[in-house]
Amino acid sequence: MNKNYVRFTKEMKATHTILIPNMLPVHFKLIRRILENHGYRVCLLETTGAHIAEVGQKYVHNDTCYPAILVIGQMLDALFSGGYDPDKTAILLFQTGGGCRASNYVSLMRKALENAGMPQVPVIPLSLAGIEKHPGFENSIPLYYRMAYGVLYGDLLMSLANQTRPYETEKGAADALSAKWTEKLVDELSSGVIRYGRVKKNYAAIIRDFAAIEREKLDAVRVGIVGEIYVKFSPLGNNGLERFLESEGAEVVVPGLLDFFHYCVYNTIAEYGLYPNTRSRVKYLGAKIAHRYLLRKQRDLIAAIQKEGTFRPMTPFDHTLSLTKDFIGYGTKMGEGWLLSAEMLELCDAGVMNIVCAQPFGCLPNHICGKGMMKPIKEAIPGANIVAIDYDPGTTAVNQENRLKLMLSSAREAMEEEKRKAAE
Repeated sequence: MNKNYVRFTKEMKATHTILIPNMLPVHFKLIRRILENHGYRVCLLETTGAHIAEVGQKYVHNDTCYPAILVIGQMLDALFSGGYDPDKTAILLFQTGGGCRASNYVSLMRKALENAGMPQVPVIPLSLAGIEKHPGFENSIPLYYRMAYGVLYGDLLMSLANQTRPYETEKGAADALSAKWTEKLVDELSSGVIRYGRVKKNYAAIIRDFAAIEREKLDAVRVGIVGEIYVKFSPLGNNGLERFLESEGAEVVVPGLLDFFHYCVYNTIAEYGLYPNTRSRVKYLGAKIAHRYLLRKQRDLIAAIQKEGTFRPMTPFDHTLSLTKDFIGYGTKMGEGWLLSAEMLELCDAGVMNIVCAQPFGCLPNHICGKGMMKPIKEAIPGANIVAIDYDPGTTAVNQENRLKLMLSSAREAMEEEKRKAAE
């Protein structure tokens, strides 16, 4: 990492607006408010449109992955709009520090800013790996602790809303309830001590509120979404994939963000098992503690959903781990790595046989662990209906939607065939 970067200073905390990309609408609204309550001025960019990719292509090399083009294009588009003063604006990018090309986004963003005549804009990487030091940005355990609960709450709200939205008699009820709880939760997450007893009470209350929404009895096709993390979750990255599937009468099933963080933690454990003499035992022991901690938190969330009984809970991560046996090794960890294959197996195991694998241009790990694993999974699991959808600046939404409609048509035929066999 270049040491000559523009640092976000303590003085800038009072004068600068920090722009962040909107990868997960529910989760990032919680994260934005947590940052605001820590004293930062934050703007969550929710702009969409083909012009964003066009701006990105102008300032990012064409061989760079599609998510980088979109994220950088969205940031530059906001700065070009005149709504933000480059002398009083900073950019926050979320980084894992791993081998994926996403770890180059910070450098690519700075290069684009320099070429656009705005080199003074600080770019802050938010990373547990501690990629850089910025005196004005709190890169601390307490902040990440609050964000971790934001991820748990976000996964719960996303899952319940997805399971409610296709069946609600009053359209918009699930989204309105999600927004209501988001506002309530940020106040609790942002100030005072987070009490876990209160968190579990919130789980129960959220689930009860969603269960109280009036529903129609419909046989909706369930469709899972996997893929590179940005295009999997971001409406900008996947051209509103979730909303399109719902408009076609499908129920969307998306594995949560917690699994990705758990995957990152577990990779340290797997690395030590593969290379015990060359990897830090301290990091390994720390990862084991974090692994057990995350499992407990997820189990409590699952137990709350099961206790109420209306909704399907998420798959426990340790079960997801077990599904990869005979398919892919834990050493395959660039980008989404083995987790991408595991999520396809997880969905099939949960009865979600129809899966969209979102493939961004330029993401080599995704093509290997996603598209490359579709054939062995289909061979091992009869009835698995998996389709890879490419997302890049040159692919039209019409082509994407036509492929999705073909997949949904096959899914409905399979559903009708199952009903016919059950009736015999």
